[in-house]
Amino acid sequence: MQHTYRISGMTCNGCRSHVEETLAGHEAIDKVNVDLEEGKATINFSHHVDLDELKSLFEGSNYMIHSLDEDVKEKAKPKAAKGTKFYCPMHCEGDKTYDEPGDCPVCGMDLVPEATVSSSSEGKFTCPMHPEVVKDEMGACPKCGMDLVPVEANESAEEKQYKALLKKFWVAVGFTLPIFIIAMSDMIPNNPLRKLMDMKYWNWVQMVLSLPVVFYATWMFFKRAYSSIVRRSLNMFTLIGIGSGAAWIFSFGAILFPSIFPEDFKTDAGTVHVYFEASTVILTLVLLGQLLEAKAHSKTNNAVKELLKLAPNKATRIVDGEEEEISIDEIEVGDKLRVKPGDKIPVDGKIVQGESSVDESMITGEPIPVDKAEGDEVTSGTINGNQSFVMTAEKIGSDTLLSQIIHMVNDASRSRAPIQKLADKISSYFVPTVIGVSIVTFILWYIFGPAPELVFAFVNAIAVLIIACPCALGLATPMSVMVGVGKGAQEGVLIKNAEALEKMNKVDVLIIDKTGTVTEGKPSVERIHSFTDETEDQLAQLVASANNQSEHPLADATVEFAKSKKLELFKVEDFSSITGKGVEAKVDGKNVCVGNEKLMESKGIKLSDEVKSKSNEVKSKGKTVPYIAVGGEVVGFVVISDAIKQSSKKAIHELQQKGIEVIMMTGDNEHTAKAVAEELELDNFVADCLPEDKLNKVKALQEKGRFVAMAGDGINDAPALALANVGISMGTGTDVAIESSEITLVKGDLHGIVKARNLSHKVMRNIKQNLLFALGYNTLGIPIAAGLLYPIFGTLLSPMIAALAMSFSSVSVIGNALRLRAQSIDD
Repeated sequence: MQHTYRISGMTCNGCRSHVEETLAGHEAIDKVNVDLEEGKATINFSHHVDLDELKSLFEGSNYMIHSLDEDVKEKAKPKAAKGTKFYCPMHCEGDKTYDEPGDCPVCGMDLVPEATVSSSSEGKFTCPMHPEVVKDEMGACPKCGMDLVPVEANESAEEKQYKALLKKFWVAVGFTLPIFIIAMSDMIPNNPLRKLMDMKYWNWVQMVLSLPVVFYATWMFFKRAYSSIVRRSLNMFTLIGIGSGAAWIFSFGAILFPSIFPEDFKTDAGTVHVYFEASTVILTLVLLGQLLEAKAHSKTNNAVKELLKLAPNKATRIVDGEEEEISIDEIEVGDKLRVKPGDKIPVDGKIVQGESSVDESMITGEPIPVDKAEGDEVTSGTINGNQSFVMTAEKIGSDTLLSQIIHMVNDASRSRAPIQKLADKISSYFVPTVIGVSIVTFILWYIFGPAPELVFAFVNAIAVLIIACPCALGLATPMSVMVGVGKGAQEGVLIKNAEALEKMNKVDVLIIDKTGTVTEGKPSVERIHSFTDETEDQLAQLVASANNQSEHPLADATVEFAKSKKLELFKVEDFSSITGKGVEAKVDGKNVCVGNEKLMESKGIKLSDEVKSKSNEVKSKGKTVPYIAVGGEVVGFVVISDAIKQSSKKAIHELQQKGIEVIMMTGDNEHTAKAVAEELELDNFVADCLPEDKLNKVKALQEKGRFVAMAGDGINDAPALALANVGISMGTGTDVAIESSEITLVKGDLHGIVKARNLSHKVMRNIKQNLLFALGYNTLGIPIAAGLLYPIFGTLLSPMIAALAMSFSSVSVIGNALRLRAQSIDD
């Protein structure tokens, strides 16, 4: 018999294990499988068991079992509030977030805050005398008349955590230092402290001084250790709690009941050896490690913080011709906004009046400002140049590109890379193994160690517990992923999840679309060929003037070509558009026809052999050729093509050098595809493709064992993007393509793929360095702490040195991950 039930009250893997063990303990249950994410348990029974009997198994616990159809008001999993979200830096529970700061229920580490947009206090002003007065703009206080001053930004959750740890650290140092001096005073000739009072009284002084360290400054470590044992999710704090706690309890017992201890533990003065200094120094050093980690963690998501700084908090709205300054939160879709020189663009929208150059480097990673005119789209957070313009708000709040980038980076930073499974598997056995090694160390030193055997056994067993650092292993992957994803966002490469970052490094085949990926995705004029004495500019004026009233994309291309040359257009009369053929009009007193061969035939205009030869030569390269006729005679033709992006050829060459086979698949005809492939030096291309052809190509390559990346920008690319091992969409493409992909290139050119590949390679190398360091540190550190070097060199590792090494091992892993911030991913 197999039944599925709902389980409420679970929050972590420790909870899941506890529920499984509780159910498995029932005599009628043969097998049980609990799914934490779904909150369900699938149970195999040898015979029927009533639900009430199953419920009785969980009496007195936080868990409850329900039938699937039972209406359960289950306690919701912690979700982020509108304010700051918190998450575990080791991602023990995947992308789970919490509303309040605290400790991870699995590993015990401090939850760290996620960078989010907040404009609650920015741009607000208050009175120094009357803080209850808060205004949106500068002015005088209505109560006392004093000038209002800016409200200071609220401290971030990170800063609060850091300051709280710093305060506790200085308390710990203040009390630990005198304990250390008292304990080490025996090393001073004619110990001056012994002249003041006996050592047994100094031991009491050490105990009193240790109380604020143990029960205030570092009490959180013992709470975490207890929680880890109760939840059956052993972690670093389990080891610290057992090791330092054992040393302190031993010492406390030694001064209260010295007579119960063997002579091995006693000094020449008759007092028992106490380890208050070892316990407090260990705890203080661990606290120092936590403090340094908190500082380092704040740097790992610097990229998101830099993006957040781009978000403006004010905008200028135009209402009935009047301008008013408003908060960014007050903007509505359709509002007309004035963007002044040097201002940040407040939301995503379209320019309706004016023109300017806009610095988009913070979004695309490209340093050169982009010229913008009426009808062009602008993006929130980018910076206007030296001209003013009016825009219409189209996307506001969380819909803006900047907000979506921040959201995507945050989500990707919390995702887990497949390589982390190795670290997780090792970590699951790590703490029990270390505790076992500690016990074995105690036994071996007690049996084979020199006198006093018990002292050596006790000290070395504690050193083993203290030096082990599962956190270095747990942080190895997520720290590199977080910094790498942020680095990519700064360079215009948006990574949807950590798995894509890892897989990109394995890609050996890249399939690219042509239109919009390799090319600009819109027709543009390459040149105008003349058969008379008239120059290209003169013919461009005639063609653009004739086409100015047409709505055809090819006509728009000729008008844009003339505008780019800053040519004035002539007055047009008798304009006529002939569907499927072209246009005719009287331009500057001349009869002008611009169109295809059918238009020329319908107007009785003959194409000479020279015109046919030249135009056919151009057409064979996949170009479109509208003819220009003036006064009934062909005077030239326009060469129109979907221009190849400047970065495409270089990017493809770089990818090929990295051992990636590049295949172009396009819906265009054979001539056009071949011309583009030859220009890009591509050996492999497929023309006349349907969406299913791209999909089938991806399948075929995967069946041959190839690791396929697909880059595209259209709805027709979405199926192949979803099936590919790595889907890469152009940020200039459709929402469907972006949604189907795992990597988005904001600028929308192939050089972004080079960046993504380089980023993936560097992040994976960084992760492997971190894992190697963490494994190497523990592999060497634990045997040394156990006393491996004693028989050879007579050297033992003090628990205090072990604590220092353990604290800095995690910081070293974070420090190595932070190196990614300074590395270039362009080549």
